Amino acid sequence: MKQRNTQVFSLILISAAIGVGVWTLLRFTAPKLRRESSGFLVDGERNNSIATDPWSQAVEKVKADRGEPMGGAATVEIPTELRHYSDTHWFLATQVAEVRKFNVQSCQDFVDLAAMIKRDELVSIPAVTDKYILFGVGGNVDDGVFTRFENDHNIGLYNEAQLRDEYARLDAARSNRQGEIADNKKQLSAALKTHDRAKQRELQKQIASRQQDVKSIDENKSLLDQSYGPEASRQRLFADYASLQALAQNFGGRTYNLNDPSDRQAMKLELLRSLRPEAFKVLQEIAADYLAKFDRPLPVSSLVRPEQYQHALNKVNRNAVLIDTPPHSTGLAFDIDYRYMSGAEQSFVMAELARLKDDGRIEVLRERNANYHVFVFIDGRRPSDELITASLPEASAPKKEANHATKKPAKAKSKSGRTNRTKAKPKNKKRR
Repeated sequence: MKQRNTQVFSLILISAAIGVGVWTLLRFTAPKLRRESSGFLVDGERNNSIATDPWSQAVEKVKADRGEPMGGAATVEIPTELRHYSDTHWFLATQVAEVRKFNVQSCQDFVDLAAMIKRDELVSIPAVTDKYILFGVGGNVDDGVFTRFENDHNIGLYNEAQLRDEYARLDAARSNRQGEIADNKKQLSAALKTHDRAKQRELQKQIASRQQDVKSIDENKSLLDQSYGPEASRQRLFADYASLQALAQNFGGRTYNLNDPSDRQAMKLELLRSLRPEAFKVLQEIAADYLAKFDRPLPVSSLVRPEQYQHALNKVNRNAVLIDTPPHSTGLAFDIDYRYMSGAEQSFVMAELARLKDDGRIEVLRERNANYHVFVFIDGRRPSDELITASLPEASAPKKEANHATKKPAKAKSKSGRTNRTKAKPKNKKRR
């Protein structure tokens, strides 16, 4: 009997050890994979995973020292095709014209993006292949609840029980802040009697901050009231949540728990790894040529971006344009990262992009933040100048700080110091 009890106890210990091991693996491996897929990996993790992980191997190839200046430090001659137009809005107008030409649907938020993927309008692409690597895609994605983006507001998506919980959370948060404000005011009254100026200033700052919190909570509650109050609107938002929930059960071969912040972040990241088939074909073509020439995967820093994500990104990247139909929201645009490319590599990629533009298949711009912005035309034909001209009003509508194209000097010099001159297009459509 004693021997049997010992065997049972040993079995329990072994089972517990296995359980702890599995939990540890899931707990620490999943976050690492999410950081890898978005383009961020700390040095210790990188060193431990290079030998076996394709994504880490690709990163090492992308960032490998070339023994010469790379990125913006390299001396390159920028082809005319990759430079700004003299009409600063012509670049955006060309892309808007393509949207008009084919009535291309864009995505406002992750709900729209998920629906487009379900309808096979967009294709999900792997984070890494031998030809390319998604290097930074989704780097600013958050782990908050999924939201609808309407009238520049983010409306949280919930089921009925979660909506009740959200109202309760807001009420509790407001009550807590009001209590803290009352306590601060009592302390301020005491500080006034003792003439403690420093304490008074500190308490006044705390009161102002907490009053702002209350205002924000009230605004959030008001938005919920407006969005979930009307029956039709409430049922629509419940349906949007149910649709996301259904997709989360099996998306990209994985199940996501929408109640788990880390799973929400991972699912958003997976959604952002999408492009329209026409754009993906061009991406693969460029990547294949780059691999054949330099034996490195092409670093791709951005794919589709819902307008909702575009607004968040604009806070840290002024090239994220804010117009009615941002190019990336169509799924026809992608960015190539040249930060780690040598001069020869950049020249090769720019020559490829210039060729594709001359063939009428893409619009392209070399951006100052180390990206080539590529927009693919669906039928491989550039929109007419007449349609581009008609699209100029929309392209000139974005906020001043959100333009892809900025004012240029009369003459622009490349890094080599040479002045670039080009022939003028017809009136109002000059380019350089």
